[in-house]
Amino acid sequence: MTSSNRRLLLAAGVTAPLFSIPAFAKNAEIRFKFGSSMPGNHPSTLRIQEALSKIREATQGRVDIQMFPAGALGSDIDMVSQVRSGALQMMYLPQAHLSSMAPRGALHSVPFAFEDYDDVWAAMDGPLGAYIRTIYTKVGLHAFERPWDHGFMHMTTRSKPIETPKDMQGLRVRASVVPLYVSMFRALGAAPTAIPFPELYMALQANVVDAQNNPLQLLDLAKLYEVQSFCSLTAHTWEGYFACANARAWARVPAELQTVISEHLNAAALLARDDLRQLNETVEARLRTHGMQFNRPEREPFRLALQKAGFYQEWKAKFGPEAWEILEKQTGKLA
Repeated sequence: MTSSNRRLLLAAGVTAPLFSIPAFAKNAEIRFKFGSSMPGNHPSTLRIQEALSKIREATQGRVDIQMFPAGALGSDIDMVSQVRSGALQMMYLPQAHLSSMAPRGALHSVPFAFEDYDDVWAAMDGPLGAYIRTIYTKVGLHAFERPWDHGFMHMTTRSKPIETPKDMQGLRVRASVVPLYVSMFRALGAAPTAIPFPELYMALQANVVDAQNNPLQLLDLAKLYEVQSFCSLTAHTWEGYFACANARAWARVPAELQTVISEHLNAAALLARDDLRQLNETVEARLRTHGMQFNRPEREPFRLALQKAGFYQEWKAKFGPEAWEILEKQTGKLA
């Protein structure tokens, strides 16, 4: 699939699988299901499906991995449980959701830890990413080497922009089912509600919550601009994903097939990073055409408010000194 064709598909909002399954897949030695909560038109979904097609071809049909995007197999928490039990073999897992099994799984998501993508990839392709992958191993999962980009998180609201920490007071905000995020919003005085992403649009439409936080591309791809009016570019945390597999199922894959699968999924992660970079260069302007209003608040007052609330000290204690030291070697002192 060429870059120009991919952009056309994204612009058209393609949600169906883009790659046909060859007939020889019926006789595959390895038949896995791969789940994701991301929309069918998200760059990660498109790149994973492309990689799975290449894996079938490169293994001459010995490996058949079927993709199920858009929460077709359940929420991220549902799929984590399925993968750990072996009922589902693979998934595209938000790294912060590791914290439902091991608190240190959300280490990379500490608010205001990273200034930009240079900081992110130096950490995640280096010592911090390697450390997080050991946590996957401890909970029975195999994480592939290259983390995927989800993006810097920004606040959106229905009735007013977020300019200062005071604007967070009493705000009913959707949070991922991740304790770190819930804790962050509470420390800022907001009222967080845990809602799975596939249910977010309806929750905003029904006024269950007034606000949410996600990267810019999801505001566009999931059409959240239809139910939110203001976007405050807080960049308060960076979120990423790992493609991962049930460790027992992965161990049963012959070594030569493991190599092929790993190579294609790792290559796809790097391609998807570039896809998101290109998409984010244009998405703000596109969202403005849909009527969304933007502002860029200063980040430092929010970080100081979290410090004053004891947020960083609390999570330093929860993560433990070893994990916090690894984080601060990449980010500088946080607490």
